[in-house]
Amino acid sequence: MKNRDLNGRRVVAVFAHPDDETLFMGGTLADLAARGADVTVITVTLGELGEIIGEPYQGLIASDQLGGYRAAELAHALGALDVHGLQLGGFGFFHDSGMAGSPDHDNPRALVNRIDEAVALLREQFAILAPDVIFTFGPDGGYGHPDHIAVNQAVHRAAADEQRIWWPVFEATAIDEALEAVEPPLGWSLPDRAYLDNFTNSGADVVYQLPAAAFAAKRAAMSAHATQIWVADGTVTRVNPHAAFAGLRNPGLAPAAYGLSNLLVMPLLDSEHFQLGNGSASHVVVEPC
Repeated sequence: MKNRDLNGRRVVAVFAHPDDETLFMGGTLADLAARGADVTVITVTLGELGEIIGEPYQGLIASDQLGGYRAAELAHALGALDVHGLQLGGFGFFHDSGMAGSPDHDNPRALVNRIDEAVALLREQFAILAPDVIFTFGPDGGYGHPDHIAVNQAVHRAAADEQRIWWPVFEATAIDEALEAVEPPLGWSLPDRAYLDNFTNSGADVVYQLPAAAFAAKRAAMSAHATQIWVADGTVTRVNPHAAFAGLRNPGLAPAAYGLSNLLVMPLLDSEHFQLGNGSASHVVVEPC
């Protein structure tokens, strides 16, 4: 029988775009829910400005339909993780700001121009949900995306001074070691050092080892985000009918692999890493059972 040691605990995770929740900490969210915690994922934008993997659904961008489609992907992913979902301000209230330097920053609906509104809405939700712990991006947003950084700022401003906040990170040493055990699929490449240095963070206060069921839930949630994530295990979808197979030389280090639209192979670890962003580390809700 599954350990239900977190019955009555309330967990809130706040992320900028659909798929952030899964990539950064989907396995932990799934396991916390399985352990009895009430887990809510708050997503701030619909990720309207993302790229699309595969040819069949490229028209979603030109028709400005990607955000709605990604909302459906998010619903399926949250179902795979067995957690609750909430769109901050309602669907489409905050718009994706795009990458740094993008002209989309000029959109008055873009999140980067409305951080004060995000703070107010998050403060309301935190009062309702009363989380024991909050998860969100670190100050660098994980890899510098302006929306990720804006969410970090909004969460820390909205949360109580003593609120325990954890930042999920892609830990540099763990990624480097696992990447050595991965062979890219045909047509893909290994990321270079500059990419990895931007994408990863050094050190972690907590390493959360994922039980098999939580790892499987994360993998299923990644497949649900098919416009954004390509799991290199031969899976094909309506969005992307092409199969990719990564070579896994040491499944103990890298049990699976995936890529984004840039087709840079990344290892999928069976652990997730966290840095303490605020509050005391005592009674660590992310400590694995």
